[in-house]
Amino acid sequence: MAPQVASVTLEQTSLSILPIVLEQDVVQARRRARQIAEILGLEPQDQSRIATAVSEIARNAFEYAGGGTVEFFLDSAEGPRMLLVRISDRGPGIQDVEAVLSGKYQSPTGMGLGITGARRLTDHFEVESSPDEGTRVVFGKRLPRRTTPPLPLSIAQITATLDSTSNADPVHEVRQQNQELLRTLEEAQQRQLEIERLNRELEETNRGVVALYMELDERAQDLGRVADLKSRVLSDISHEVRTPLNAIINVSRLLLDRLDGDLTNEQERQVRMIRDSARTVTDLVNDLLELARMEAGKTVPRVASFSAADLFAALRGMFRPLVTSDTVVLVLDDVSSLPPLETDEGKLGQILRNLISNALKFTERGAVRVSAELCGSDAIAFSVTDTGVGIAEEDQERIFQEFLQIENPLQRRFHGTGLGLPLSRKLASFLGGELLLQSRVGQGSTFTAIIPQKFVERRMSDRDQSDENQPGSLPGAGARI
Repeated sequence: MAPQVASVTLEQTSLSILPIVLEQDVVQARRRARQIAEILGLEPQDQSRIATAVSEIARNAFEYAGGGTVEFFLDSAEGPRMLLVRISDRGPGIQDVEAVLSGKYQSPTGMGLGITGARRLTDHFEVESSPDEGTRVVFGKRLPRRTTPPLPLSIAQITATLDSTSNADPVHEVRQQNQELLRTLEEAQQRQLEIERLNRELEETNRGVVALYMELDERAQDLGRVADLKSRVLSDISHEVRTPLNAIINVSRLLLDRLDGDLTNEQERQVRMIRDSARTVTDLVNDLLELARMEAGKTVPRVASFSAADLFAALRGMFRPLVTSDTVVLVLDDVSSLPPLETDEGKLGQILRNLISNALKFTERGAVRVSAELCGSDAIAFSVTDTGVGIAEEDQERIFQEFLQIENPLQRRFHGTGLGLPLSRKLASFLGGELLLQSRVGQGSTFTAIIPQKFVERRMSDRDQSDENQPGSLPGAGARI
């Protein structure tokens, strides 16, 4: 593939030019890209993509050419309008540019990854490079059709807006990067759903093909190893992410404790925002770790004898300081008459904590009541009832999908991860029980976890074994591929 020569030299409307001299100029270029993309109406996801592409190419110019310039402009040619970025340097050029563009070459320092990554993130990408004249990279994102073409007056307003925000608070950039992480995880979930859909199609296609059972068995084993590898990678990445998050939380705590001097009211608000964002991502990482362990079958039960009354006392002490609203009360019933349980207290407590937290978030007036009662002769039903917004019938199964959240005005005030309810249902199943829901819009919801009094590890039943040995059955066909 021959290098493409940048052809966007006519009918351009320049918006901003930044020099790349110091390493912090790369960060400034990324921030400027996000600001311009937001002003021009690009979606948050596309804002992050163009900002990341600018960061990658600008960093290449700084590291390999000692600096350069970044110019933002609008393509005024016919057709869909586009925000374009031109990054130029006077360096030694890019060797093996054809191989780099085709994705077949990567320098020992990783330059090829930056170029190919930026190319995937943009709608337009061109490179011109030579040892004598340096390198020029032009790339861009198409603007939404609803965006009105900027007039000279609006161009001046855009420029003035950029000048007034050139020294923006870096806390905003930290928040943006946290949001990017969440969006990246959401994209990963969408890809996972697509993989699951393809897996279901594969399973349906292979159903009944007895003559190919050996090949199917080998494929199932390979896919099992891939799933195990995915869980290990997710676990390793989550551990790596948790380390810097702990550092952010600890440094925020030191600042809030005034160990490094006093803070203004605005500084305290911003530091609390950093701390709360880091805690939100930490909760997400912890939930991901728990899900990865469960999917890999590595969750180990810690069975002990305890009473429902002791569990409720711990929950009461935990949530009492968090209920600060004058319009909502948290009520935990007296459950001292219930028999003791022999199961994993930590996982049962995690289920109830998730349910109570959700109930408090989506209840503006009334009460959240936690109760428990015998269910049959060998189980206890733990219920969390609220007088909140309720859940529509068509959404009552969807809320148990990972990373999915139902649109609701209260949802905008409380940013969750979409993992609490799916994880709670899996934990209830792990304990041998189930998680049920009853709800009506405008009248509240009741989540009920029915948990056996005694934990019993699951084993293949006699019926499962007999089905496995039926003539014509596919070995491994019952496993989830």
